[in-house]
Amino acid sequence: MPAGAAKPGFTLRRLGAADAAAFRDLRLLGLRRHPEAFGAAFEEEAGRPLAWFAGRLEVHAVWGGWQTGAGPLAGVVGLQLNGVAKARHKGVLWGMLVRPEARGGGLATALAGALLEHARSHVEEVRLSVGASNPAAIRLYARLGFSAYGVEPRALKLGEAYCDEVLMALRF
Repeated sequence: MPAGAAKPGFTLRRLGAADAAAFRDLRLLGLRRHPEAFGAAFEEEAGRPLAWFAGRLEVHAVWGGWQTGAGPLAGVVGLQLNGVAKARHKGVLWGMLVRPEARGGGLATALAGALLEHARSHVEEVRLSVGASNPAAIRLYARLGFSAYGVEPRALKLGEAYCDEVLMALRF
């Protein structure tokens, strides 16, 4: 979906440095509520200055979605491009998050669609990792055309518990 395009119920656009506070608030919410879903830790990112989040938005292509009308940033997803010459054909989808109250209306699908549209002109393939304990997200990515190519056991460690991740890819 093109930047600034609207779908029924929400609006999407690529985020910039001016969106850093809204991005930070939503990201910290996700890290706090769903630590098993992200490689980053709430405790690490909560202490980072706002400028750090603005820098992430400048370095990475990050899309945000808002529910129509008023309200906070409702969802985000990012694309990381590889700077290493031999791996520039691959991008990584990261940080997908939709606020609980905004789920079920197609926002996650639209955000991922915007990211993939952008990615097509930059990479040959997009990869991601998703918690094996999150079947709804695995189904979403499969509907978008991603295929699982492996499982990383014990990918994340939360206290004394381990979380496996399903590795998925979409080739254009």
